[in-house]
Amino acid sequence: MTSTLTIGAFSRATHLSVKTLRHYHEVGLLVPVEVDSDTGYRRYALEQIPTAQVIRRFRDLDMPLDEIHAVLGASDVDTRNELIARHLDRLETNLARTQEAVASLRNLLERPGMSAPVEHRRVRATPAAAITEIVDRADALTWYQGALGELAATLTAQSITTTGPAGGIFTNELFEDDRGQATIFVPCDPPRRTMGRVAALDIPSVELATIVHAGSHTDIDEAYGTLAIYVTQHAIAIDGPIREYYKVGPTDTSDETLWRTEVGWPIFETAPRRRP
Repeated sequence: MTSTLTIGAFSRATHLSVKTLRHYHEVGLLVPVEVDSDTGYRRYALEQIPTAQVIRRFRDLDMPLDEIHAVLGASDVDTRNELIARHLDRLETNLARTQEAVASLRNLLERPGMSAPVEHRRVRATPAAAITEIVDRADALTWYQGALGELAATLTAQSITTTGPAGGIFTNELFEDDRGQATIFVPCDPPRRTMGRVAALDIPSVELATIVHAGSHTDIDEAYGTLAIYVTQHAIAIDGPIREYYKVGPTDTSDETLWRTEVGWPIFETAPRRRP
């Protein structure tokens, strides 16, 4: 007769709570070998202890239950390893984001009140190649980098020379509703024809209060905040889309510490600028 353990003993052996074991049974992840039809008592085989240990370690790495189920049910080692590697890649990405957030917070705490100067400038209407789409704010950074790459490749393919740094135009809805229209553009002679998502676009003139943000976009909200305070106190704000100009960006260097992004808040100029 095969030796079995009660759910309590199995819990102690595996460091998985009884509540957790019951849940794993309900979702089909770790099914006991015996369930008493009258009492509902569960019993587990000794051979299930290694499986429970594997599940526990995957859960310690925040792997979703459905993915653990897929790993345990994989038909071969290669499939199993691919599923595990995919989750580890996600963990590394999340770790990198956490490290960026920690560095940003430390930077904010260690140098409070420090910011770049605010300037005023008028941008003239400019022909450009552009990509415009409705995007979710959570996806905006990835989308922006992809759009910049596609624009650069398209202009190179058509032998079109750029006439200024790439930029972005972001509607209020993107910030207020977490979803809205975004445009990434590169000033240039208009493309001869539409290719993929890239099309010709006339970028309208605008008066801007601007500030230059140094580094990655993880903490670019600091520049936005400084600019909002300045505009509220020293200018007449226009309820128009925010602009960004990528003086140094992903197409120039992969070193995010070297990125320089000019953020522009639309204003209505009424007098010569005074230094704040």
